[in-house]
Amino acid sequence: MTSLTSGLVQEVAEGVFFYTIQIVNIVFIKTKNSIVLIDTGMPGSGRQIIELMERIFGSVTHPGTIILIHGHFDHAGSVEQLLKRWHIPVYAYPLEIPYLTGKKSYPEPDGTVEGGLIAKLSPLFPNESIDLGDSVRPLPNDGSLPLLPGRRWIHTPGHTEGHISLFREKDRTLIAGDAFITVRQDSLYKVLLQKQEIYGPPRYFTTDWEQAKASVAKLAGMDPYIAVTGHGLPLEGDELEQGLAKLVKQFDTMARPDYGKFV
Repeated sequence: MTSLTSGLVQEVAEGVFFYTIQIVNIVFIKTKNSIVLIDTGMPGSGRQIIELMERIFGSVTHPGTIILIHGHFDHAGSVEQLLKRWHIPVYAYPLEIPYLTGKKSYPEPDGTVEGGLIAKLSPLFPNESIDLGDSVRPLPNDGSLPLLPGRRWIHTPGHTEGHISLFREKDRTLIAGDAFITVRQDSLYKVLLQKQEIYGPPRYFTTDWEQAKASVAKLAGMDPYIAVTGHGLPLEGDELEQGLAKLVKQFDTMARPDYGKFV
């Protein structure tokens, strides 16, 4: 599946470069002293990511580190391929590390959940863990992010137990991952056209809806000005504020499915 926005790259905030690979987004963050890659997209996307970095940053040969929002196949799909080229550390929340070191597999996607065609096809999606060995490290306990001064990570579980989001206070830039998204991810039509709307986390992979609800409320309370999500186009300003407020208020009807094995 490939959306109409696949291949789109844009600088959405100072030093924040958003890029769509098929139906999922990755982010490069450039600071004064380093470049950090957030997520690695779909399996087999390594060459595309390397070429993108060369296109944006020229002579820089590799990022200083990779930070994984979580380890689902569409967010960590190319990390092993990239590490064969780039010998750099990978950081994740401690609860996510067992899924990145071969110790634990994610629950199988729920094809019975309420939703559209992608939800029905989701049992075909891989859920097995990968093994990054010593390359993966836990994020610092103090909320700081390696090589990203001025930003912090926020634990936003629900979609996965170790899911995180990233926030920069000075311009209220949020990288939300799949805590909430800006396209209805279980609908094939909306995914392909990237019809923009604030929506809860992808239903077929979300295992704890109470935590997911609390995570959305936590992020809305931070009053972000712009949000880059794991799926869908970036959203900002009043549209983001009003959309998040509505999602918090109506989470049980907008996001939480009426049926499914994780409900």
